[in-house]
Amino acid sequence: MTSTEETTRQFLRGRTVTGGTITEASVLAFEGDRIAFAGSPDEFDQWPDAPAYTEVRLPAGATILPGLIDVHCHGAAGADFPSGDAAAAERAIRFLHAAGTTTLLASLVTAGRDDMLRAAEALAPLAEQELLAGLHAEGPFLSTARCGAQDPSFLRVPDPAFVDELVASAHGQLRTMTYAPELAGSDALVEQLVSHGVLPSLGHTDADAATVTASLDVALEELSSAGFDGYTERVTVTHLFNAMPPMHHRSPGPVAACLEAAANGKAVLELVADGVHLDPAVVRMVFALVGAEAIVLVTDSMAATGLADGRYTLGPQDVVVAAGAARLADGGALAGGTATMLDVLRSAVDGGVPLEQAVHSATAVPAELVGLADEVGALKVGFSADAVVVDRHLRLVKVFRDGRELDPVSA
Repeated sequence: MTSTEETTRQFLRGRTVTGGTITEASVLAFEGDRIAFAGSPDEFDQWPDAPAYTEVRLPAGATILPGLIDVHCHGAAGADFPSGDAAAAERAIRFLHAAGTTTLLASLVTAGRDDMLRAAEALAPLAEQELLAGLHAEGPFLSTARCGAQDPSFLRVPDPAFVDELVASAHGQLRTMTYAPELAGSDALVEQLVSHGVLPSLGHTDADAATVTASLDVALEELSSAGFDGYTERVTVTHLFNAMPPMHHRSPGPVAACLEAAANGKAVLELVADGVHLDPAVVRMVFALVGAEAIVLVTDSMAATGLADGRYTLGPQDVVVAAGAARLADGGALAGGTATMLDVLRSAVDGGVPLEQAVHSATAVPAELVGLADEVGALKVGFSADAVVVDRHLRLVKVFRDGRELDPVSA
């Protein structure tokens, strides 16, 4: 950041949504890349430093949100993170930043050993430059019965040597890994991940409820013992409902076990609330059952995000996007999403989730998952100056990242 940018002082007036609360009249002031003031207009007028700040005019009815955070994202704007093309990945990241996702993990998919290591090596510098908050590995230790769009030919049982290689290739930037708890060696995998500071995320599983519950308990014990930098008493579940058997009243399976764990404060549930992966009524139901604090909204987005329907790739798989829905080219499983985080937020709210709850699950909850709860995810003094300004229909108006206004885009 240049010295000019470091001393820029600006403020916004409008309705704010942060920390699970809506405030109708607020002022948010940035000094360089940090939030210097967050409070009422009267408090701002009495603040001694207020005259040094220049107002950024917002349209009537504007609402200011914290920068949105996506912990499950495979690409956008034509770029596929698992491909390991660093230049294309950077273009996708900057597109997503400008679309309101100011913090994100880059998600890998199951592929050959060398391809996964190469992708991690290519993406790690982008995390070191703080364009990314880290990496997420969706596989390769997943169920072949519930592989979804993951290439089953590359799935395998937990391999400690490969985990060490992947962590090393990611330069310590691997933040989370999805795993199936029924695989032999999954308990040891969970212990190994936590020892590396990687958050285990249960998913792509065909396990019964008892196996899921037992694995969650193992993960909780490991996280608690390690003093993990994130949720020390909760684990995550990769896109609840998707890539797992549906709940049945005589065969509750992973869905019931994960809902119960979330309701008891033991798990955080990813929901791909884009209107394609889940019916909006299901999203609304989960919020009502477990609360916003136990939910993280995600996109599971892939290369087609921000672009037209057509043919794309997701790691080693060919994908066709039609009417915004991405599926494997053979006409099979859903292959990621094409929505941005703001699209997902809007879909959740349109489906009946209260705005303040949806925002909390798209900001504060994921911020804590990636160990950034003191940096991003809320409009608080001292936090990064990340903010998304939307109109009354939750359409993008302005985006600020580290106090710099970006040219907004929409998918």
